[in-house]
Amino acid sequence: MSMVVGKRRWWGGVDLGVVMMIIILCNNYVKQSLELRSSHPLHGVVDRVNEKGGPYIGLVMAYPTEEIALEASALFVPNSHVPWLDLSGRRFNIGTIRGVNVIYVMTGEQTLNAGITVQILLDVFDIYGIVHYGTAGTANDSLSIGDVSVLNSVAFTGSWKWKEFQSEKGEFSELKFGTYNLPTMGGNLLAKIEFTGEQLYSIGQPMEKVFWLPIEPKWFSLASQLQDLKLQQCMNETYCLPETPKVVYGLKGSTADIFVDNTAFRTFLFKEFNVSTVDEESSAVVMTCLTNGVPCIVFRGVSDLAGEGEKLMTSAGSASCLAATNALSVAVEFIGLIGTAIPTHDH
Repeated sequence: MSMVVGKRRWWGGVDLGVVMMIIILCNNYVKQSLELRSSHPLHGVVDRVNEKGGPYIGLVMAYPTEEIALEASALFVPNSHVPWLDLSGRRFNIGTIRGVNVIYVMTGEQTLNAGITVQILLDVFDIYGIVHYGTAGTANDSLSIGDVSVLNSVAFTGSWKWKEFQSEKGEFSELKFGTYNLPTMGGNLLAKIEFTGEQLYSIGQPMEKVFWLPIEPKWFSLASQLQDLKLQQCMNETYCLPETPKVVYGLKGSTADIFVDNTAFRTFLFKEFNVSTVDEESSAVVMTCLTNGVPCIVFRGVSDLAGEGEKLMTSAGSASCLAATNALSVAVEFIGLIGTAIPTHDH
């Protein structure tokens, strides 16, 4: 039973303001302590990691080549007390880059792995924001091997529905297979597919049907300072690219659980959606961050022209390594920039 005395509200003989403060503090404590269930053997270790080092920047990559680039750079300094934790089959590496507290993890390939890994990272650790870097094919002829795209938005282009042969135009973009018949355009019994949006669930908002997933505006704006960053030009000791790679700011990306090794499909993606890079993880990383209200940014290094890789690369491995190294370089510089804005706990 509550009552008002003067300007103060009392409940059961206790100041209601004090009660609410206790509830808030308890909720915060419960949120922190339930990052892992209390019976989990690493529960106490995770608590100490969060208390001593958080908030962290979460650094995520998908392919071994991308992790190798980080290891070879020697920029990541492991924590001397708890250098890593294994959770759900994934290794979360704890340390610093440029003096900024970082936890990095390999997501594994494709969207399902990427989304699961980022959600674990956000649920278990005290994460300020996510930096995602990796390699990608390009659908934009103006991008070259080694260039790094700073995405301003990304779409999941692997969600679509089959349509009847002579069905009418739908709500979203369509791919008519007959348009790409050779030697001439014509009919095709595969007819066409209509691309669909994604259901975005986020904190404090009703479910929203979206196609383009935006990058955090403040982070994207900050990344504009990286456009003049010098990138690596040589694939190995004997072969260098004819031109110095560049950081390209403000392009769109496409994600699907599809390795795009087809010139016609690449052409369609660029023409219809104006996407410049294609990959298999970025949209899952961004969507998971949007759902949790956590800032995120994506850096993708170009390793090949989708559908024409063999024509452009002297060595697939070398091109992939160069793309991963350059994407990492941009990501590291960004971490250095954002580090000054990260609040610290009063330990």
